[in-house]
Amino acid sequence: MNEMAKLLDANRKYAARRGSGPSSARPGRELAIVTCMDVRIEPLAVFGLALGEAHVLRNAGGRVTEDVLRSLALSVHVLGARRIIVMQHTRCGLAGVTDDELRAATGAAFDFRPIADHTEALEEDLGVLATAEYLQPVAEAFGLLYDVESGAVAEVTSWRRPD
Repeated sequence: MNEMAKLLDANRKYAARRGSGPSSARPGRELAIVTCMDVRIEPLAVFGLALGEAHVLRNAGGRVTEDVLRSLALSVHVLGARRIIVMQHTRCGLAGVTDDELRAATGAAFDFRPIADHTEALEEDLGVLATAEYLQPVAEAFGLLYDVESGAVAEVTSWRRPD
């Protein structure tokens, strides 16, 4: 059986036992999580969340990019998210490399947003969230660092809007 056939077979089994899921696309905990695409991270499990409680946006490095901002604008204004977590992680493939190295490795001319220092990167990304006028309904944001070996999360930076 080829890989796609295995995936489709697994989906048939999943669909047969799934039952009913969340009835709304709104995040039940008014939460959006931005994190890395790294396969060692299970964002819902990390925070003890269930399906339907948070929007999860994943990209390389867990960085706040233009596309993340587009999704957050919808999450906040259309679907009611009021808090945002940006979670990077240890042993990330974007840590300790340069854009030039990543461009050479991939042949793509992107701004890959490499991470020289997690504290600086998280502060930069939370600063973008704080100053985006269209994200004013967001009450608070947290910059976290996930340890891929222990599963522990540490708060690196955060902000809260005054009431």
